[in-house]
Amino acid sequence: MEGFPLCRASFARPSYSASFPAASNLASKATMRSRSKTNTPSSRDQNTTTRSRAREQRPSKKTRSQRSRTGAKVPCNETFPIDTVIERLRAAAPTWNAPVVTLMAKQNRSPLHVLLGCLLSLRTKDETTAQAVERLFALGETPETLARVPLKTLEKAIYPVGFYRTKARRIREICRLLLEQHGGQVPSQLEALLELPGVGRKTANLVVAKGFGLPAICVDTHVHRITNRWGYLRTRTPVETEFALRKCLPEEYWIEINDLLVALGQTICKPISPRCSACPVHEFCARRGVHRSR
Repeated sequence: MEGFPLCRASFARPSYSASFPAASNLASKATMRSRSKTNTPSSRDQNTTTRSRAREQRPSKKTRSQRSRTGAKVPCNETFPIDTVIERLRAAAPTWNAPVVTLMAKQNRSPLHVLLGCLLSLRTKDETTAQAVERLFALGETPETLARVPLKTLEKAIYPVGFYRTKARRIREICRLLLEQHGGQVPSQLEALLELPGVGRKTANLVVAKGFGLPAICVDTHVHRITNRWGYLRTRTPVETEFALRKCLPEEYWIEINDLLVALGQTICKPISPRCSACPVHEFCARRGVHRSR
């Protein structure tokens, strides 16, 4: 071994301090990175937070649908000259055919006449309805007498109104409920009328307005179509139109609005190809949805 002396310097343990940082430095850097992650959210977290805030600020579908029903936001054009329009329609109305229920009310008929007359008028022409009403009340003038009429006799009396068999059954059921729950009298409350079979909001409001002379707005297809065609309202259904008119329309016009617009709709402002040249309020009409006119 004397020929090969050991070289202790070559076998000395190498020092890694120059190539690797100290453990304390590594720990401090890891702590800084963890703090930065904690204090600064990622882009995914930021997007999620933004979307959640937008959902909170955006009203729900139920809230948006309730606005037109509850009146939080009324779809009404406040600049529309409704007073001038009503005045012109009043002047022109005597030359038009009045609705059959209106004629019955003017003849001092009872609320029962208005109720059953409106029920018969659904899906039926006015001429047919007027004749059927006369034959029906020739059988009896009160719920008590009409409730005793045989069903086949009722069907024969009101034929050929639309769905006459169904309407005959409803007439007997309505008369029975009036006797059992209301002392044989037609109620003047809207809620009580809506509980009767076959009575919707249109019929109930018409009975309140025409049968009792109380403020009510009867909205049918003519009222809904024409008020939206004018640009006075922007609603989707007759029910929405009724609630919008309750907010927008002066109460002094509530009872007569149905008479005026039904007569206008049957004579001039028809669903397809309305006679705009003959309309007394054509200059105020926005003609929404009108693609062809005369």
